[in-house]
Amino acid sequence: MTASTELLTVPQVMERLQLGRTTVYDLLRTRQLPSLTLGRARRIPAHALTDFIHTRLDQEAAA
Repeated sequence: MTASTELLTVPQVMERLQLGRTTVYDLLRTRQLPSLTLGRARRIPAHALTDFIHTRLDQEAAA
């Protein structure tokens, strides 16, 4: 799977961002971090996580 099609689990996103489960689910709920629901499983495209990080960095730089 390439980076553009890689799907991450919530625990993988938690590890990469060093955030707790509740915070990651809050990001998903508020649609700050896009995700797919496959059955009962939530998956976050790797490119969406990268886009989220770049957006946050841009916001911090502008502040």
